[in-house]
Amino acid sequence: MKQSRIMSMVEAAANVVVGYVLAIATQIVVFPWFGIETGIAEHLSIGLAFVGVSLARGYLLRRLFERWR
Repeated sequence: MKQSRIMSMVEAAANVVVGYVLAIATQIVVFPWFGIETGIAEHLSIGLAFVGVSLARGYLLRRLFERWR
């Protein structure tokens, strides 16, 4: 059964949202280990910088694999 383009986008978006939340939590824990002190606004900004790239990557890879299938 083929996945529709819309469902590919939904899957990619869900993947990005989960990854974003996990990345923020990881930054909050790991940054202090390296002496990097930032506020929540900086953590959110750093995470947002990668959201668009991550969403596009997930969507394009899914479509590529659907084409090969």
